[in-house]
Amino acid sequence: MHPIADPRSAAEHWLLTTLPAPSRDRARLEWQQHAVTMLPLGISFSAVRIPGRLVLALADSAEPSELDEFMRQALDDGPVICDPRHLRYYALVPASMPRTWRQAVDDWRPLDVDCLGLGSYLGVPRADAVACSRARATYWSVPMASSAALCRPLKVARLIAAARHCLTTEPEA
Repeated sequence: MHPIADPRSAAEHWLLTTLPAPSRDRARLEWQQHAVTMLPLGISFSAVRIPGRLVLALADSAEPSELDEFMRQALDDGPVICDPRHLRYYALVPASMPRTWRQAVDDWRPLDVDCLGLGSYLGVPRADAVACSRARATYWSVPMASSAALCRPLKVARLIAAARHCLTTEPEA
């Protein structure tokens, strides 16, 4: 394999390794035509689904670009996909997280947080979809910095704990 100079191309190439070789061309075509493709989780990476209300509870803004910046800082540039239609964030984490963080994941379910792994698929935008747009179903809230660079599970857990604390200590309206 030859080195790929462009980090976005390298990240897309790495993401496609979750698919068998014959399916990679289909995924590339879907990225080209629809800007998103479905990739299986639990092989190279998993995803923690974080409801937008948790992010809004912590951020000082509801502006998409400012929420993206908040996620970038909170997760130390770890890759995050945003689904603006349903206001959900997907932090990409190591494939082992659904197993190794099982108790925490169970504790997060009342917050509508879930850790998606083997048997799940995620709509992954192409690497250049890096801003919220009405034309996009999903975009990179925090783009992948390089191949296999994922969010650290402890950072994700701290973000969820901070949001839980914020929601439980808010004064009632």
